[in-house]
Amino acid sequence: MRSTQLPDGRAMPVMGLGTWKMGENRDRTTEEVRVVQRALDLGITMLDTAEIYANGGSERVVGEAIRGRRDRVFLVTKVAPSNASRRGTIRACEGSLSRLGTDVIDLYLLHWIGGTPVAETIEAFETLKSEGKIRAWGVSNFDTDDMEAMPEGAMCCANQVLYNAQTRGIEFSLLPWCEAHGIPIMAYTPLGQSGRVLKNDTIAAVARRHGATPAQVALAWTIRHPGVVTIPKTATLARVEENLGAAALSLTDDDLREIDKAFPPPRTKRGLEMI
Repeated sequence: MRSTQLPDGRAMPVMGLGTWKMGENRDRTTEEVRVVQRALDLGITMLDTAEIYANGGSERVVGEAIRGRRDRVFLVTKVAPSNASRRGTIRACEGSLSRLGTDVIDLYLLHWIGGTPVAETIEAFETLKSEGKIRAWGVSNFDTDDMEAMPEGAMCCANQVLYNAQTRGIEFSLLPWCEAHGIPIMAYTPLGQSGRVLKNDTIAAVARRHGATPAQVALAWTIRHPGVVTIPKTATLARVEENLGAAALSLTDDDLREIDKAFPPPRTKRGLEMI
């Protein structure tokens, strides 16, 4: 698995596994654990979750799946804005650590901006770092002005945002800003919304040329930038194996030009889109 470099010098895999929706139904827990473990077996070692996913259920699934193999995992989870005060962030992190069955989180994100000043949340993040409970912190759903407003010298290590071929607004200013500051973008929902990407004729044609699937093309497109990683979510074993094929797929300049025609890049600044 290729990797990109975090601002603190550590490597982060360019592809992970998203776990949104996992943990919502106890009858599916065994299968969900198997999916996560299969991803690890295949070399997809970055796992992304959050305390709000299934009210902690997703973290419990991940915790069960990584038991006995924590040292192989790059673990990402998030604090909800409602918990993002200084004390609340520390309590939330301790709750996540308990559900995940670990003593340290590799990358801890603020899920989105809420009522608490971001600087206060960052103070809590730095406390957690000094205590060895997290290795690094970052943000999610931050636009360019949000990134610029962070305290000077803040060691933000990632920004997780909506990014796929049909939702390219970040390319106008946010992606260049993050690249200039060495902050990786984590692309969530990389396969698009409502099937527009996967059912697109151009994506299908590119896939046929490479002997790939539309999903593999869509994922390879997101990680064509060296500073972008992708975290497709899936709860099926077959899709995990399919997704992995995207990591080795190199799109040509012609492929990218065709995709640009089908899904034009932004020419002006757009408001950050979120799901």
